[in-house]
Amino acid sequence: MSLITRRTLIAGGAAGAGLLLSGCDQVAQVPALRKILFSGEVMNRGLQRALTNRDALAPEFSAAEMSPRFRVNGTHNPNTAEYTAMVAENFAHWRLQVGGLVAKPLSLSLAQLRGLPARTQITRHDCVEGWSAIGKWHGPRLATLLDAAGLRDAARYIVFTCADLYGGAPYYESIDLVDAFHPQTILAWALNDHVLDVGHGAPVRLRVERQLGYKHAKYVMRIDAVASLAGIGLGKGGYWEDHVDYDWYAGI
Repeated sequence: MSLITRRTLIAGGAAGAGLLLSGCDQVAQVPALRKILFSGEVMNRGLQRALTNRDALAPEFSAAEMSPRFRVNGTHNPNTAEYTAMVAENFAHWRLQVGGLVAKPLSLSLAQLRGLPARTQITRHDCVEGWSAIGKWHGPRLATLLDAAGLRDAARYIVFTCADLYGGAPYYESIDLVDAFHPQTILAWALNDHVLDVGHGAPVRLRVERQLGYKHAKYVMRIDAVASLAGIGLGKGGYWEDHVDYDWYAGI
C-alpha cells in the first residue's frame, strides 16, 4: 500500500504540475510533494515491523519474470581518479573495510568476498521515482561479514560509505540491525549472472530488499557499525535523507 501511494503521488503530482521527474533528486525539488512523500516514516517502520515477521522475505521471482533491461539510476560512474584506477586494474587492489563497533575489523579483497558463501535472489527493485525492475542478484549475506567481525553490544546501525562523491564527499547510507541481519540483505557482486558493471555499482553494492531503491548503496567501500546516526553526515543517516528529507526508513 505504501509503494502504491508513493507511486500514485509521484505520477499524479508530476502530471498535475507538468513536471518531468527523471531522478530521485528531482522528486525532492518540489517541497509540497516532498513533504507528502516522505512523511510518516516512524509509522511506516512501526507498522511494517509490527505486522510482519522481522525475517519475512520480499517476494522472489522466476528467471522468466526478469526484466529485459535493468536500468542504471543515480550515479552512473563515480569518475574519480581513485575509482577509475580501480576499474582499470579490475579491482585487484580494492578492499572492503568492515569496522566501527566490532571486535575484529575486516579488510577483504574482492576475491575473498566472492569466496564467501553466497545467496542468489531474483527480486524487484522499486525506485522512489515510480519505476521498478526485476533482477537476479548474487553475493554474501551482510550478516556473514558482521558475524565474522563480531558486533559490539553498543552497535545499533550499519553505515555504508561509497566511492561516488556528492558535493565532494563520499556517498553514504545506513540501515538498522533488523535489516542488516535480514536473510535477503546481501552485498551483491553479480547481477543477472554477470559480474556487476560500473553503472550498477561495481565491485559491490548493498541489496536491502524490503526497502526502496535509494537505500541500496552502490560502490561500497566501507561498512561501519555505529551506536548512533548523529555523527553520520548531517545526522539523518544517509545522503538523500540529510539533503532532501527522504525517509531514513523506506520500507515497502
